Parts: sequence; structure tokens; C-alpha cells
Amino acid sequence: MKAITIRGIDSSVSLKLKQVADTEKKSVNQLVLDMIKQNIGMQKKKIYTRKYNDLDHLFGKWSDAEFEEIQDIINSQRKIDMELWA
Repeated sequence: MKAITIRGIDSSVSLKLKQVADTEKKSVNQLVLDMIKQNIGMQKKKIYTRKYNDLDHLFGKWSDAEFEEIQDIINSQRKIDMELWA
């Protein structure tokens, strides 16, 4: 496998590459390889595997008391009203 060195990368570009690589959980090398392949037509863009992070800040935030309160509300709504079905 060949190695190619790219010189003259601005610090802002380098920082952005590192941020995107961290977000996509890839190495900078793998990110750049994927970007090159995609942009020269050797790899299709994945359009159905989009990842969303907009709700990440909500995970693991409920206290035990909040969980019990919400779970009680959910459980009360799951009861069947027999008068409606008679």
C-alpha cells in the first residue's frame, strides 16, 4: 500500500479534520481516505446511515425520583378501561 504525504495543511483545517474524525469515531487517516474515495467516485455516500446527536444531552439525566414519577404516569395510561370495550 502506498503512502502519500500532504504538506501545507493549515492549523484550522487540521483541527477541523480532528474534530470530524472524533465525531465519526475514526482516525484522521481513515477519515481522509474515506473523503478522498468518496470525492473521486470510488465510494458511494451513505445516505441512509445518518447519525443524530441532537438528543445526546438527555441520556442519563433522570434521577431515580424523576424516573419513578414518569414511569408511574406511563403505567397509569396503560390500563384498559373495560367500560369503553363493553
